[in-house]
Amino acid sequence: PPTAIHFVDENGAFQRPFVYRVANELNMDTFQREYVEETDEKYFLRFFTKGETYQLLGFIETDIHFYGVDEPGVFFLSGTDSLGRDLFSRLLLGARTSLFVGLLGLAFGFVLGLFFGGISGYYGGGLDTLIQRIIEFLQSLPTLPLWMALAALVPAEWTPIQVYFGISLVLATVGWTGLARVVRGKLISLREEDYVMAAKLSGVRERAIITRHLLPGFASYLIVNITLAIPGMILGETSLSFLGLGIRPPAVSLGTLLQDAQNVQTVTLNPWLLIPGGLVIVIVIAFNFLGDGLRDAADPYKHV
Repeated sequence: PPTAIHFVDENGAFQRPFVYRVANELNMDTFQREYVEETDEKYFLRFFTKGETYQLLGFIETDIHFYGVDEPGVFFLSGTDSLGRDLFSRLLLGARTSLFVGLLGLAFGFVLGLFFGGISGYYGGGLDTLIQRIIEFLQSLPTLPLWMALAALVPAEWTPIQVYFGISLVLATVGWTGLARVVRGKLISLREEDYVMAAKLSGVRERAIITRHLLPGFASYLIVNITLAIPGMILGETSLSFLGLGIRPPAVSLGTLLQDAQNVQTVTLNPWLLIPGGLVIVIVIAFNFLGDGLRDAADPYKHV
């Protein structure tokens, strides 16, 4: 379980932060393990303390940890997982992976949305009709089952880096459709503006008109749209990894951490395994608040 941090010792005296030694005992009545603090041994928390050897940034070998306690004491801020690994460290690594995959999928979807939405809204005609039918077809399919079907095609022998890019492409498969429709609608309303006609008469190429004149006209809206789309991408990666179709162990993501919480009995005995779920909720809410704030800041009619 998470190690409790104390500031007052058994005699009632204030101390700098410390932890007690925790003993693991088997309750013979319930046949369940219980964790008991032994108050005769305490270990003070320290920053930049020595511990097990690891590789900083993947290539610098060191045994200095940001925080910890002196040996033989142990300190687990968020407890341990089912294999006894520090959950807080894995939370940081898992959040980094989930954010990376979500942002990468969003980047792929952003490029696809701008490209197809741009040519659909600017050129119109049969090309516009074809792209819109494709978008309608993709949006008519249930998102999660479609993600699951595509994620199941990712080969099991792929390296973690290849899986990251594969899952990102899976998330982008559907994520670009909403943005494409927004870009199309904006370009339809802007392509007949006087400055666009002036650019055409000046001999500016159509690609330059779209990228230099039309898209910057609603760049603030695109930024808001991207920010609000990030939570959906993170939830998508977490869902796929939780179901075993996304990031696979030994790679760590918030979804793989939640796999330990699938068993109700395990959660009942080890409720701290639900901490990754709480972190997902916090990240999603934070990005939603950020998106709402950016949307309000970019609203030209807010103070009218």
